[in-house]
Amino acid sequence: MTRLSTDAKGAIGSMTRGWNQSSSPFHWGEQRVHERLGVREIEDWARKVVRPYLPEEHRAFHTALPFLVVAARDERERPWATLLAGPEGFVTSPDPVSLVIDTKPVSGDALERSFSPGADIGILGIELATRRRNRVNGRVGGNVTDAIICEVQQTFGNCPQYIREREWQRVSGVPAGPPSRGTRLTSSQIEWIAAADTFFIATGHRGDGENPAFGMDASHRGGDRGFVEVESETRLVFPDYAGNNHFNTMGNLVLDPRAGFLFVDFETGGLLQLTGRATIDWGSEAVTRIPGARRLLAFDIEEIVELPAAIALRWDADAESVRTLRLVNKIPETEDVVSFEFEARDGGPLPRFEPGQHLPIELEIPGRNGAVRRTYSLSGSPDDHRYRISVKLEPLGLASRHLHDHVERGAFINARRPAGDFVMSCENCPIVLVSAGIGVTPMVSMLHALAAEGEGRPIVFVHGARDGGHHALAREVRELANSRDGIRLHVAYSQPRPKDEIGRDYDSEGRIGGRLLARLIDQPEAQYYLCGPTRFMADVQTELERCGVPIGNVHTESFGPVG
Repeated sequence: MTRLSTDAKGAIGSMTRGWNQSSSPFHWGEQRVHERLGVREIEDWARKVVRPYLPEEHRAFHTALPFLVVAARDERERPWATLLAGPEGFVTSPDPVSLVIDTKPVSGDALERSFSPGADIGILGIELATRRRNRVNGRVGGNVTDAIICEVQQTFGNCPQYIREREWQRVSGVPAGPPSRGTRLTSSQIEWIAAADTFFIATGHRGDGENPAFGMDASHRGGDRGFVEVESETRLVFPDYAGNNHFNTMGNLVLDPRAGFLFVDFETGGLLQLTGRATIDWGSEAVTRIPGARRLLAFDIEEIVELPAAIALRWDADAESVRTLRLVNKIPETEDVVSFEFEARDGGPLPRFEPGQHLPIELEIPGRNGAVRRTYSLSGSPDDHRYRISVKLEPLGLASRHLHDHVERGAFINARRPAGDFVMSCENCPIVLVSAGIGVTPMVSMLHALAAEGEGRPIVFVHGARDGGHHALAREVRELANSRDGIRLHVAYSQPRPKDEIGRDYDSEGRIGGRLLARLIDQPEAQYYLCGPTRFMADVQTELERCGVPIGNVHTESFGPVG
């Protein structure tokens, strides 16, 4: 990447100052949407992040990508989106106000003849594997036969909401199939759209005069498979979820309802391009029937282009989703444990988890390059409509320190679907839940599920803590144990405080061992679930085996002080 000269830095500084002081990064349509939805304050924030040039990190990002999503208009001024791919280095940035794409659309592409000098162009750089994305809007410059030059007018980043993670690979020797055109979806195209979890949308607006907010825009849309409903051979409907509040797509559609959709067959490299007109349902009863939807968009198709095996890239067909969560409660549990309760950012339903599973989360921590990833056991009831994690503060823990000190109510984090196989595998057998320290968290989730079963199989809940000041979720566990017959609770403190009362706060002094467990339950068919430090579990498992418990009846989940 070329370093900026002093003159170039000065020019960019001048552009930025002028932009921030006198120009809105939004055109009239976008501003109308902001006013309608009560998010006018986004303008002040956008002045800081929407730039008239490519920052160095954006230049590096775009020029390292194997493909770009591009939006433009055809000769009839209809918007379309396409995907341009090429070999390593096919995108370059000779200076901070231009991108050079060393390829053109394939034969038959709806935008095959659309990139003449002066044409509006919208570019979305998206890295599916890491969920990063940045947008560039501008105009086509120069008159180059085999490349497209984008003269930058606006650049900005986007949040990774609903991007499905996919790894890519190049393929060779796979010929593209013949393009086809039509005005009604075929049965195979309907199946393609109905199974999609990702598509891209092209919209645009150009008013009178020169305004960097005018032009084309390429945007990403994602959701669970089937989130785009095919109402007929010529009509699609899909929900619009909470996003970054820029409302570029909505603002364009308010002024110009024409739009282009692009669906990618990630397994075959095929492209399905649609153009037509969109209408916005701002809040009818139909919107309320879709969990998490803020609006609905209906798209009436006017023309269809299908390009089989159009690009020499392939991605994973099944992709892992990442959901943005909002912290709604932060509850101190002990001297060093805090519970965090999350809901979906968009208010929609969260995938149900099995008691005992963990939640993989990602934290953006200042000073760290990239997201910090951790997994924490879910400590709440699987019947709740929230996710709860209870996190112990580790003295040198990066993530736990950040959560305890800096993540407050209203904050957002990213999370993957709950995972893990430390789950109860029998429906009627006696259950013994054994934990130490913060290992209590998955056990509390299991106890919630067991208490909800009603009377039936015997349950023993055994927990070891240092003292009452380090006994997380103690009251909740006692209330669950008292909520139905057949649940026996035993708490051991290794170093009880003078104010800790035996018989009230704890039941025995010392550490948990296999002999204690054998005294508490003597049914040979019992299944034992252990969670705590590795040495604790190894000692307990060894003693259980000595007491005759079959090794297949003992299930473990370990943790370490990674913080």
